[in-house]
Amino acid sequence: MEEEYDKGNAIFSIYAGTGGRDAEDWVSILLRMYKKYFQKKNFKVKEISRVNGEGGIKSITMEVKGKGAFGLLKGENGVHRLVRISPFSAKRLRHTSFALVEVLPDIKEDKVKIKEEDLKIETLRASGPGGQYVNRRESKVRITHLPTGITVSCQSERLQGENKKKALRILQAKLLQRQQQEKEKKIRSQLGAVPIAEWGNQIRSYIFHPYKMVKDHRTNIKTSRLEEVLDGDLDRFVKVKK
Repeated sequence: MEEEYDKGNAIFSIYAGTGGRDAEDWVSILLRMYKKYFQKKNFKVKEISRVNGEGGIKSITMEVKGKGAFGLLKGENGVHRLVRISPFSAKRLRHTSFALVEVLPDIKEDKVKIKEEDLKIETLRASGPGGQYVNRRESKVRITHLPTGITVSCQSERLQGENKKKALRILQAKLLQRQQQEKEKKIRSQLGAVPIAEWGNQIRSYIFHPYKMVKDHRTNIKTSRLEEVLDGDLDRFVKVKK
């Protein structure tokens, strides 16, 4: 599946994991880092949906358009771990929090058949970035795939119908990814390998305290140049074949 879409665009999401407000703030930090990286690569970015939280962002999904965007970014899939002195801790305690990055191919054609009766479609009032039309109409669309429980949403477009189309594209990509993962699990099972839980699959750690370091746990590549990494200097990690 992945090689087929490597030259195309990507759907890039970041979700807050364990860590409460620190995790939501971590999503905001990662969003800034990746946006700077996308800018360096001359990728065009458009926000699709966002859910804000008390400490920052609970989840955000974006379209990343550019030649080879998915092929370059797909290795960022996984859990990103943050260790720092929490700005939300009155006692200035060190906290560990997590965020999940999900990278999907932007699928244009119908690769997975979806039955209409398997969908729960809701329309909501848009919130967050979106220009003059935000909060004036119920343009946001949320779709739940009942058999799997997968939920997607889109509020980036002015018209409800366009948001529905885009949400269905994201659902297609998620279902295709799910099929691929099931195949891989079956192969690992036949080989006697134990499947790795996704949320336990920490691909990279970002240490703010007691020292500064970014380390990729798959390649053992690491650097003490934390600020440069957070400013979008990611090539040492992203371009390495995973």
